[in-house]
Amino acid sequence: MSPTDDLVEIEQLLARYAVAMTRGDVDGALAVFTPDGTYSAFGDSYPLDGFPALIAAAPKGLFLAGTPVIELNGDAATGTQPLCFVEHSEHAMRIGYYDDTYVRTTRGWRLRTRAMTFIRRSGDHDSGRPHAFERSRP
Repeated sequence: MSPTDDLVEIEQLLARYAVAMTRGDVDGALAVFTPDGTYSAFGDSYPLDGFPALIAAAPKGLFLAGTPVIELNGDAATGTQPLCFVEHSEHAMRIGYYDDTYVRTTRGWRLRTRAMTFIRRSGDHDSGRPHAFERSRP
């Protein structure tokens, strides 16, 4: 596989995530991650078994993701992708970016980690306030 093929495959992976999140397709969103994948935001990191409850508690709307910057390194990669989320009922926006790690698996490229950073009106960049979703802790 050429580097260009790898980049296109990762970009399609990220497009599938954005479309799945926009449609409320939890299984589609989970399918882009490795089984040990994590999502980080709101001051915490969530394993995939907690991701469906996190999605259920989150606002619904359009996930408009920009073209990512991706650095390939063999069967691993890192990247950053800008995001503009538009909430469906009032069209309020959240903007920021994802910092990602990717790995090539037998099923193709997958996200291993995805971490959200919000850009505030003040210009601050942060991972957000604790989410309305309260994760049960062991």
